[in-house]
Amino acid sequence: MIPLYPLHFRPWLRSMVWGGDRIAPFKGVSSDRADIGESWEISAVEGHLSVVENGPLAGRDIRELAAEYQGKLLGDKVFAATGEEFPLLIKFIDARQDLSIQVHPDDAMAERLYGPGRKGKTEMWYVVSATPGAYLLSGLTRAITPEDYVRLVEEHRITDVLARHELTPGDVFFLPAGRIHAIGAGSFVAEIQQTSDYTYRIYDYDRPGLDGKPRELHTELAKEAIDYQVYPSYKTDYEPRRNAAVELVRCPYFTTTLLDLDAPMEQDLSGLDSFLVVICVGGAGSLSMDGGTPEPIRQGETLLLPACARSVRFEGTMKLLTSCL
Repeated sequence: MIPLYPLHFRPWLRSMVWGGDRIAPFKGVSSDRADIGESWEISAVEGHLSVVENGPLAGRDIRELAAEYQGKLLGDKVFAATGEEFPLLIKFIDARQDLSIQVHPDDAMAERLYGPGRKGKTEMWYVVSATPGAYLLSGLTRAITPEDYVRLVEEHRITDVLARHELTPGDVFFLPAGRIHAIGAGSFVAEIQQTSDYTYRIYDYDRPGLDGKPRELHTELAKEAIDYQVYPSYKTDYEPRRNAAVELVRCPYFTTTLLDLDAPMEQDLSGLDSFLVVICVGGAGSLSMDGGTPEPIRQGETLLLPACARSVRFEGTMKLLTSCL
């Protein structure tokens, strides 16, 4: 059995009707496409399984590795809970236009509608960059009923009751399943979410899809999925610190931490019992697992540290998101 090491996966660049032209230069890859809306960095979604690019495991997909290495890759507790399915989907999203307004089901709804073991979609966004005036929508500004929701959609006024947030790089938004949301034009975000692609489109500004046809809406499914409670705040506040681990989000599906580094930093992973996803959202440097050979990482790249890692050392001037279960 080949020893595990920090894994780099081939990204999947997706053309979207609202996509832009920032993902390729951000990732340092050449492309003349101006409609790349998403880069799926790590995915276990059926039909879009991530494939290793580096080292002796190159060419193997993430499901094969989970089946072979089990707890050594995922962590014993993670493997016991999720089996061979890698539980997180990691993306970069570039919005040249407003994305559709949408909502995601929770685990219970997904399992009831789509079968045993199916997962809902809780996610978070970290704002990497934003053009002047960029914003996103998250949450309700006032209480509405399911009947109010249907009427507002039919009248094209659903945005009247959605909270609008002007964006600054470094902003964080946690989006539990059931929260209405949308990414606005000019936003560039890193997204961490459950491995699920169940999305209910509520409203899409009456624009056609890439095929020229109106995009499907899922009004009744969304009506059931929406959390109609109004919350006092929808943005995640945190205190930035240099060369320290700053926890951004902790929920049953992932824990995400920000590292803003300009000096070497070592972390003890011996008690984690989970993989560690490392997403570079700025700068460049390297990481080394258990004192081994440093693996380069730069802005726009994502590495997966297996759960068997006992420690990791970061070196360089870079900003990282790390996520585990």
